[in-house]
Amino acid sequence: MQIYWTTLKDVKKENSQVKTYIFNCPEDYTWDEGAHIHLAFEGFNAGEKPDRSLVRHMSISTYNENGDIGITTRLKEQPSKFKNILDQLPIGGKAAIFKTHTNVPLKREGKNIIMLSAGVGLATLRPLALKYIDDSSGVNKIHSLNVDSSKEYLFTDIFNNDNNNNITAEFTNNRADYYEKAEGLMQDKNALYYVVGSDEFLKENIDLLLKNDIPNDQISLDKHPSQREAFI
Repeated sequence: MQIYWTTLKDVKKENSQVKTYIFNCPEDYTWDEGAHIHLAFEGFNAGEKPDRSLVRHMSISTYNENGDIGITTRLKEQPSKFKNILDQLPIGGKAAIFKTHTNVPLKREGKNIIMLSAGVGLATLRPLALKYIDDSSGVNKIHSLNVDSSKEYLFTDIFNNDNNNNITAEFTNNRADYYEKAEGLMQDKNALYYVVGSDEFLKENIDLLLKNDIPNDQISLDKHPSQREAFI
C-alpha cells in the first residue's frame, strides 16, 4: 500500500456547516472522478496497529482543478476527533492519502444520467458533473436531485438550470418532496441512476428504483462491488 503525504493548501467555507479542505496533489498521484480515499493524520500508523480515530474514508470533491484534492464535509456542533483535527489543521499541515478507488465513474453509454443524493453526498457527484462539462461525449444530459434539510444547498454554481452546461438540478429540504420528485424522474426507464448518501438513503432509493422497474445494471452506488449485494 502506497501512502502519499500532502499538505493543506486552503479551506473554503461552502455554507454555515460545510467546508471544503483543499490539499496539494502529491507528485505522481492521480485519481478518477467519483474517487474516495483514506485521509489520515500524523501518528495514525505510529503504533503496531493503525489509530482508526485518525483515519477516515472520504470522497474527493474536485476533479482536475489545478490538481488540488478537495475534501468536502459537514461539521456538526460536536465533531468527532477526526473532524476536529481536520478543522484545526493549519495551512501547511500534513495529512496522508491512500487506498484511492472509485465505484462511480462517469459512464458514457449515450443515456441520460440522473443523480440522486442527500446533503453533502453531492460532493461525490460533483467531479462527475465537472468531467461532463469538460467532455460531454457519450452522455445525453445530467439531472441532479438532492435533499438537504439545512436548506443551504451545495454547489449551485454547477448544479443549476443554466442550459449552457446541459445540467439541470432540483433541491428539496424534506424526504417527502424528494421521493415524490425522484419517482417522477424514474419514469425514464433508460437512464443511468447514481445514488449517494447514507445506507438508509441508499436502501430507500433502491427500493423505489426497483419498484419502478429500473434494472440493477442501471444503478450505480458508491459501494465496493462486494457491498452491492447488501443493497441490490
